[in-house]
Amino acid sequence: MSGDRKNNVDRKALLLYAVTDRTWLRGQTLKSQVEAALKGGATFIQLREKELDEEAFLEEALEIGKLCREYGVPFVINDNVDIAEKAGADGVHVGQHDMEAGDVRRRLGPDKIIGVSAQTVEQALRAQEHGADYLGVGAVFPTGSKADATEVEHETLRRICDAVDIPVIAIGGITRDNVLELRGTGICGIAVISAIFAKQDIEAAAADLKEQTEKMLG
Repeated sequence: MSGDRKNNVDRKALLLYAVTDRTWLRGQTLKSQVEAALKGGATFIQLREKELDEEAFLEEALEIGKLCREYGVPFVINDNVDIAEKAGADGVHVGQHDMEAGDVRRRLGPDKIIGVSAQTVEQALRAQEHGADYLGVGAVFPTGSKADATEVEHETLRRICDAVDIPVIAIGGITRDNVLELRGTGICGIAVISAIFAKQDIEAAAADLKEQTEKMLG
């Protein structure tokens, strides 16, 4: 990475990165669940939708984006650059098989947050070179959220953190019971789905996980 390139995300904002999932709505609205996560201390929200049509997705993105602004928390869209653009989101997170980071940067401009999923040092360095602001690396533990998730050994996670200048968060199968195992890897935070949104008390789950993550980073 060129040392003079501006990074659009503060490392501290990546401490507890919550990724939405409609699986556990249990009659609640996604907005109410996201707000509970924010009240509990989530520092970053990613809206991930695989089933909604574009119109419903955009409506939801506008609603969740407004909520995140009220809490002063960054808000990005998973994969869908069009929705991120239309909703005025803070940015987008893309996987290895989605639009390449450089193309996303050209679409969204210099000031938007771009996150990229990586599983190898080579992928991490390429994403950084092409303008990523942060990396999501995983799955660091076995996970049920993504059927095709490959496990990333903690030594690989450490090597990725050593190789890049941009912030790295770990994702995949992280819970309040195993997060301390990530101590010393060089990450600046964690991304979770079920560890927050599958819980009955989302606010309490987020608060507990944030406390454990701070302990891990301390």
